[in-house]
Amino acid sequence: VQLQASGGGLVQAGDSRRLSCVASGFTGDYYAVGWFRQAPGKGREWVSCTSTSDGSSYYGDSVKGRFTASKDNNENTVYLQMNSLKPEDTAVYYCAAYMITSSNWGQNMDSENMYDYWGQGTLVTVSS
Repeated sequence: VQLQASGGGLVQAGDSRRLSCVASGFTGDYYAVGWFRQAPGKGREWVSCTSTSDGSSYYGDSVKGRFTASKDNNENTVYLQMNSLKPEDTAVYYCAAYMITSSNWGQNMDSENMYDYWGQGTLVTVSS
């Protein structure tokens, strides 16, 4: 499985931006695709997680209500729509994935340890 994140760039506070995570190598199983971010000098923070099965998504508290994740199974892509961006959203954004089983969906989706596959990051810079 390979993941390719893209869509980062420089935006102003209040703007919107959409990130894309294109996956290759997914089998017929369902996957959880998560977004994490890492701001300069800080640890990696979980942003969201989306099931490729039904598109259900979960969000970290810092982005809830502003960010929306969605999937396009035809394109093997998960999007992260980011609205009302703030300077504190500045970070390198990573997408990651793991195969969903009957026992792991909904469990610890905010933990990096759950994710087996990682893409390279894409930098989002929000100016004030």
